[in-house]
Amino acid sequence: MESVKAASDVYSPVNGTVIESNENIVENPETVNEGAEGDGWFIKVEITDEGDLSDLMDEDAYKAHCEAEENA
Repeated sequence: MESVKAASDVYSPVNGTVIESNENIVENPETVNEGAEGDGWFIKVEITDEGDLSDLMDEDAYKAHCEAEENA
């Protein structure tokens, strides 16, 4: 991922094959900040091992985690 000021790696919590990338964010990168769950997604991944999902938080747990980090 690159911006005007920096370049960063994007990490995935699961192993798999990238099957699609969002070309829209190249021309409109602000969509990532406006809604990563909507039009601001980066890639779609075909997951190699469904077991990778067992260690992930669901949406509610992730929101609680973010709020706790914000208030720490």
